[in-house]
Amino acid sequence: MAEQTDAPGARQFIPPQAGTLAELRTAATGCRGCELHRDATQTVFGRGDERARVVFVGEQPGDLEDQHGLPFVGPAGRLLRRAVDDAGLDPAHLYITNAVKHFRHELRGRRRIHQTPDREHIVACRPWLVAEFARLRPELVVVLGATAAKALLGPTFRVTRQRGGLLPWPAAAEHPDDFTRSPVGNAAAPAARVLATIHPSAVLRADNQDVAYRGLVDDLTVAARALAG
Repeated sequence: MAEQTDAPGARQFIPPQAGTLAELRTAATGCRGCELHRDATQTVFGRGDERARVVFVGEQPGDLEDQHGLPFVGPAGRLLRRAVDDAGLDPAHLYITNAVKHFRHELRGRRRIHQTPDREHIVACRPWLVAEFARLRPELVVVLGATAAKALLGPTFRVTRQRGGLLPWPAAAEHPDDFTRSPVGNAAAPAARVLATIHPSAVLRADNQDVAYRGLVDDLTVAARALAG
């Protein structure tokens, strides 16, 4: 039986007057939208260029991210930075965040072992993701892994079958209307594209890491060519 969670949702913790990502980041430190905050060290919000051409969305912070309060600073983050360089994406124009902002884990002795967020956690944390996108104008959204894909593209999306293809954004989102608000006035958000690929942690777990890494770089190269086209 799936674990029952206490997940009232993040919406009540998002101040309506917050006009910048920095203000959202500050407000997120007090989020109690689901039970994950109880065992996490801190909220891990997104970071990067507010005018980013590319927005990366991953699953959740890991152990090191939870300790440092920044997304993608552990082994998966280092691998992603290498893949970004190898694909020819400009790291200066990226914003990176996660679908779930607290680290879900279980204790085994002194070790904190990653646990995949449940649907309840994805839904509870989704208002933060929507609020971030309302203040961004990406040309391309890169979804990293199954949890992020479920958060943005819906529970039926399968990264293993649909990775590497360019889809219209926000039209391809599970709830497109959530992502049509532009941060500039009341104008509609500019049309963009979305691409799904594996999470870099999947490369680290792969039996053949070289093959898995090349697949990730190939997918990100599609993204780089789309920006250049």
